[in-house]
Amino acid sequence: MELGWLEDFVTLCEVGNFSRAAEQRNLTQPAFSRHIKALEDWTGATLFDRTAQPIRPTPAGQALLPAAEGILRRLHQAREQARAAEAGAGATLHIAATHSLSLTFFPAWIRALEDAGRPFPIRLDSDTMLACEQALLAGQCQFLLCHADPAEPDRLDPAHFLSVQVGTDELVPCVAPALVDARAWLPGGAEAPTPYLAYSDASALGRAVTRRLAGLARPPHLARHFTSHLSVVLRPMVRDGKGLAWLPRSLVGDDLAAGRLAAVPGETWRIPLEVRVFRPRDRLAPAAEAFWELLAAPAARHSEPAPALPSS
Repeated sequence: MELGWLEDFVTLCEVGNFSRAAEQRNLTQPAFSRHIKALEDWTGATLFDRTAQPIRPTPAGQALLPAAEGILRRLHQAREQARAAEAGAGATLHIAATHSLSLTFFPAWIRALEDAGRPFPIRLDSDTMLACEQALLAGQCQFLLCHADPAEPDRLDPAHFLSVQVGTDELVPCVAPALVDARAWLPGGAEAPTPYLAYSDASALGRAVTRRLAGLARPPHLARHFTSHLSVVLRPMVRDGKGLAWLPRSLVGDDLAAGRLAAVPGETWRIPLEVRVFRPRDRLAPAAEAFWELLAAPAARHSEPAPALPSS
């Protein structure tokens, strides 16, 4: 059995399509299919239901997936620990963070942590929530900084990952000041639907909005005009009057205060969020463990989101 087969297997579980999974793995589809078949021969079980669209793991594949992810994660962690041991005290921490928090929350948060203890060399990778989760699952980073909806169960298995809340935020439905009358669209449910700038299904913020809207007795009338993973993409479109979007207060606080954006009134429409850091339960390199101890100390936590960056 080859390690690459497990990486192929996990990718196909995530993507659900042989062609796209092969492309992600930089393989031809015939070669990728041979690897999956070889892994099935090695396990003695059919791992995927190939009649389903998208392709889904069978019960045998579902049973193998956590073990495969754990093996890959521990191997990546072992490599990072070996590199950290060689680097000594200068070992670099690897943090994955969602785009909006990378711009708004991270700079002030990390400064506060450095003020509370010694500075840590840090590599920050900014990406979508889905990509950051996958990086943590694969052991390609030590920590994940992200928004979390307190009403949604953790997507990262608590049996394998720890987390600590380091801040708070909220999603605020926003429109351009020129459309300030549109604030009546949500509570009133007017006949003309509100132009809606939405998050994609891969976005944690999008899942929070979908959950909130699904729980309303009188959901608003929304017409989806645009979809993106990123709040930093939706924000300028809202300011240009293209429609309404739920945006993190940490990102648009300055815009709201300066009148560049207007918020739909009423607590019903606002969605509370936590800012959390996730890490594997497996033992990390000494520098990462020291960072976690500092991070978990109550004095190092923020109770409010970091100020938004000034508008460009």
